Amino acid sequence: MSNPGFYTRNKRWILPVVILLAAIVIAIALASMRKPPPHKEAKEGVALVNVQPLQTQAIQLQVLSRGLVQPRYSTELVAQVSGEIVALDEAFVRGGIIKKGEVLAQIDPTNYEVQLEEARAGLASATAALELEQAQGEVARVEWEGISDHPAPALGLRKPQLKQAQAQVAASQASVKQAQKDLERTKIIAPYDALIAERRVSLGTFVNVGSMMGEVLDVSSAEIRLPVANSELQYLVGNGVGSQVELTGDSMGSNYRWPAKIVRTEGVIDDDTRMSYLVARVSDPYHLNTKSVKSEQPGAQTDLAFGSFVVANIVGRELENAVRIPRNLIKNGTLPVYHEGKLQLKPVTVLRHIGGESVVTDGVGNGDLLVTTSLEYPVVGMALKRFDDQAEEAAEPADTPKPDVAAVARGEQGEG
Repeated sequence: MSNPGFYTRNKRWILPVVILLAAIVIAIALASMRKPPPHKEAKEGVALVNVQPLQTQAIQLQVLSRGLVQPRYSTELVAQVSGEIVALDEAFVRGGIIKKGEVLAQIDPTNYEVQLEEARAGLASATAALELEQAQGEVARVEWEGISDHPAPALGLRKPQLKQAQAQVAASQASVKQAQKDLERTKIIAPYDALIAERRVSLGTFVNVGSMMGEVLDVSSAEIRLPVANSELQYLVGNGVGSQVELTGDSMGSNYRWPAKIVRTEGVIDDDTRMSYLVARVSDPYHLNTKSVKSEQPGAQTDLAFGSFVVANIVGRELENAVRIPRNLIKNGTLPVYHEGKLQLKPVTVLRHIGGESVVTDGVGNGDLLVTTSLEYPVVGMALKRFDDQAEEAAEPADTPKPDVAAVARGEQGEG
């Protein structure tokens, strides 16, 4: 006799087990009905890459540097005579432009005009005394020859007195020259075409000898000290002396450029930076006679102001056969090249690195196909496939004419 209590207690777990077994049977049945995928032959792994043909060409090397624009000459104006400032030129102000020879300031010349007149009077007196002494000496010679046949002594012919008179004339001439010079020094004259950097005197100022009156800067040319690493000098011709330079800088929110030229090297290595310094010169930085060129608007002009910070591109050696290659593609001195579906790693000679590029001078030739796709594990001889070749293969089925589905359907209906 069955036990109803047993059936009731086991009903809770028997039913889920039955459902689970039924699901497994159904899944097996469905899996057996599924068709297996078509069998395809395994293909050898091929890396898809982009390539770029290389073309050697002449490359002009450049060396980059930076520096501050400074005047070629700067002169402190110092009083060489004392006196009161009685006149000032209107251009003698900070930032004023003056021409060579212009009078910037006038020291009261009265005392020096008096000294000049006194010196001239002294010269006239000394000249008269010399003429008198010469006449007296001639009279003494004639008298001596009239009374004696022996040579006359020097004292008898008044030769000492004549030399003394000649010396007095020379001293008076020097006094006149000095007085003239002192009078000229009352005028503070511009030594060259200049920009006024500073003025320290005003009308009525009394200056003494050695008093600082101002400072002027030569505007005929400017110079820029350009630091260059010793390793970069090898890319310049003749250590850079005579090389052309293009300066670029900002002015009033725009980018400008100015031509310059390396005129000399300082010939020593800086103790702090361990760099050599080349000096570039710019003619007429304030465009008084020439015009600078604005990059956005050719023909526009602007000043290359002293104190400006500029970037200098120094023209260096010219390479006849070289090529620029992305720096990240060169690994262990080799370059990945595509050749007949295989990878080649060509040893190359890298002359220098410029930013993200490398200048290669040897190891590659015209027509070599550079692999520009980064390969994780490049191995010589590994199979490669170009992306452009794959694109051509993918385009071929599209070119094959497709059957007209509608026409086929109509034919089947006609047959029926």
